[in-house]
Amino acid sequence: MPQQVVHRRFTLTQSFSALGLSAELTRVVAEQGYTEPTPVQAQAIPLILEGRDVLAGAQTGTGKTAGFTLPLLQRLSTMPARASANAQPRQRVRALILTPTRELAAQIEESVRTYGKYLSLKTTLIYGGVNINPQIDALRRGVDILVATPGRLLDHLQQKTVELSNVEILVLDEADRMLDMGFIRDIRRVLALLPAKRQNLLFSATFSEEIRKLADGLLHNPAMVEVARRNAESELVAQRVHPVDSWCKRDLLVHLVSSGDWKQVLVFTRMKSGANRLSEYLCKAGIEATAIHGNKSQPARTRALAGFKNGTVRVLVATDIAARGLDIEELPHVVNFELPNVPEDYVHRIGRTGRAGSSGEALSLVCAEERPLLAAIEKLLTRRIEKQIVEGFEPGTTPAPAVTTPAPRGSHDGNRRGAGPGHDGRARAPAKTQAKAATPPARPGATSSPARPNPSAAHNPPRAPQRPRADGGVATAALFRGPARRGS
Repeated sequence: MPQQVVHRRFTLTQSFSALGLSAELTRVVAEQGYTEPTPVQAQAIPLILEGRDVLAGAQTGTGKTAGFTLPLLQRLSTMPARASANAQPRQRVRALILTPTRELAAQIEESVRTYGKYLSLKTTLIYGGVNINPQIDALRRGVDILVATPGRLLDHLQQKTVELSNVEILVLDEADRMLDMGFIRDIRRVLALLPAKRQNLLFSATFSEEIRKLADGLLHNPAMVEVARRNAESELVAQRVHPVDSWCKRDLLVHLVSSGDWKQVLVFTRMKSGANRLSEYLCKAGIEATAIHGNKSQPARTRALAGFKNGTVRVLVATDIAARGLDIEELPHVVNFELPNVPEDYVHRIGRTGRAGSSGEALSLVCAEERPLLAAIEKLLTRRIEKQIVEGFEPGTTPAPAVTTPAPRGSHDGNRRGAGPGHDGRARAPAKTQAKAATPPARPGATSSPARPNPSAAHNPPRAPQRPRADGGVATAALFRGPARRGS
């Protein structure tokens, strides 16, 4: 039987002290410059302090992390630790926070340390992509609050370097994203190792049916906190679409960043390789840029994010791995270089700006092939997004770059070692034959000489053969890629 979700009416308070937080926590909150709780904090904190299970939904940037971190710290600091004969004192993890990505895990752990600076609670962070041995050492020294990604947590469980039989509070943050990334099996394996009696907190940006099914099996008589319409974009984010030919997107992005003197821009692409190429193109154009995605090592991802936050990197080009959890204060600009295949991901992308009461701008560079994706996004938002053509980048005014014919399999830049093809990609014919025939006869599977590429073609290779139209546009073909790969 599904658990009944309890809805409760709340009166928003004007101070953190009125929520029931201790003097130590209200002190550190004031030191961080916060004076009033956000709606999700005002609603969730009293419920968590009561020991209730909570199902909370709020759009990104509304203060969800502090909404569960502050009451979690207070409960652990005021409740006696649960005794267990199965675990050594150093292994008694009292609170487990699961999150889908390494970046989000690091930010949550930083928040826990910041808010818990006046409390005697130990916190440890574990995630993949880095050496596991320092994490093992940290766990051996003892931990009260463990922040983890599912995959690396299972590694530790397999090696028996962590014990979860004493967990008193479980937090699943960005639960919808964890389901999207295929972590449901890992989550269920972890849940099977937790004690039956515990407090459960589930935070999600959206309430899909899958989330509700997970909540029904996880939460006990939960209270629901929902402060924003499902899949709603922030009202503080100004949204605009720039129609543009696909082969002109990079130059348009350079123009927007340079002419607007943008100092901090988060740009989203679908594919990891596209993120790399775009960041390289921007660097060649004199704009400091770097890429962040799942194929980057964790130290590289950490450096990229740190450079973006401190201002040494103007443009951070990211796949959807960065769409959730990146907390960048007052990020002014988000650009969808390519629209996401999943409309909900658009909401999470633009949610990186307009956070915590600050205004922001979200721009989307949309070519003809992406119009169905734009239509799906507008349907989700139940409104049209303003379209604005940038002068000099009008669709259909710039001819598409010539399409180069792929080299034969086994070749490299038209020269296969040992096969002896010519520099133009054609097989060498006897001299007499070459002199006799100006053009080789067409035959199935033959490779023709590639046309001279457009100067911009090296930087803007088309994703698929595109047939120029008489009006200078491109015939709309089935050019959509599959969903981007996701990693933690």
